[in-house]
Amino acid sequence: MNLAPLDVRSRLSRLRERLATSDLPALLVTKLANIRYLTGFTGSAATLLVAGDDVLFVTDGRYATQAGEQLAAAGVDARVEIGITMAAQRETLAAAVSAYPRLGLEEHAITWAQQREYEGAFAGVELVPAGTLVEDLRRVKDAGEVDRIRAACAIADDAFQALLGRLAAGITERQFALELEFAMRERGASGNSFDPIIAAGPNAAKPHARPSDRPIGRNELVVCDFGCIVDGYCSDMTRTVSIGDPGVEARRLYEVVLESQATGRAAVARDVECATVDKAARDVIAAAGWAEAFSHSTGHGVGLEIHEAPRVASTARDTLLVGDVVTVEPGVYLPGVGGVRIEDTLVVTAAGADALTLTPKDLVL
Repeated sequence: MNLAPLDVRSRLSRLRERLATSDLPALLVTKLANIRYLTGFTGSAATLLVAGDDVLFVTDGRYATQAGEQLAAAGVDARVEIGITMAAQRETLAAAVSAYPRLGLEEHAITWAQQREYEGAFAGVELVPAGTLVEDLRRVKDAGEVDRIRAACAIADDAFQALLGRLAAGITERQFALELEFAMRERGASGNSFDPIIAAGPNAAKPHARPSDRPIGRNELVVCDFGCIVDGYCSDMTRTVSIGDPGVEARRLYEVVLESQATGRAAVARDVECATVDKAARDVIAAAGWAEAFSHSTGHGVGLEIHEAPRVASTARDTLLVGDVVTVEPGVYLPGVGGVRIEDTLVVTAAGADALTLTPKDLVL
């Protein structure tokens, strides 16, 4: 895959600018997705202290070589310290933190117990909530990030379309989910964005049903929600299909959700409020009399995590920016009939939005 390079090097500078305007002399980054974004490090244990005049990266002995290699490859200028034990790592951080009167913590990413530990270790330093400083930086994707999400979407598209014929073979929901996972990995994915949802017949009326050992039958709705990861970045797509004609009521349900999804997609553009996109999709379903059966938000941001900013919901306060990557995924779920959800991942551009998920939306196979 020929992917544009990631611009990791500039991210710490942009974070420092945000620290300056938020009156925080230093930030302790503990969320691994944020550490990866800022440094390129892909390991499972690390802490990053970012200040106006210093960047300290602390990890354990397992990553002594990997951390140095990955930070150097990303062009990140940071002191790398290795602590064999958690106590040693905490001592290293405490010595560095003592230079600052106030320290920001990622309050959404630490437990109460961790906060208490930091209070004990960083005596004399005022600990304050820092909000979503790094997440706000992560929201707008650069060309390299969009390329990776696009590649993950292409893998998911190809794997799903290659396996559609298996739905007619009496395969179970669980078997199809496993084959889909393998097919995405076989095509270059490093893993799943989330556990696939394969829900057929009565299970399709449950928005987040887990794949079961129930065989997928003919003439019933099958909701398939799945995604994969390429170089850390996620994809997300949902298609609803049927092997044979699912009947008049199910077809009507599909047509309404398809119209809702198309209307929501058409609303995605720069400077449009996320709540406006949600309303555009939701109004179509409400007009059909199924407002209460659309029981979740219309979409969410996608990136290093499968759910990130911005939210596309009735309560959202964000306005779409060029470089936002969001989903549009209305759904209706009717016990006794089944459910329909249709989802695409899109990137907001100066001219509107480009779809990154390209699988056709044919109901009957």
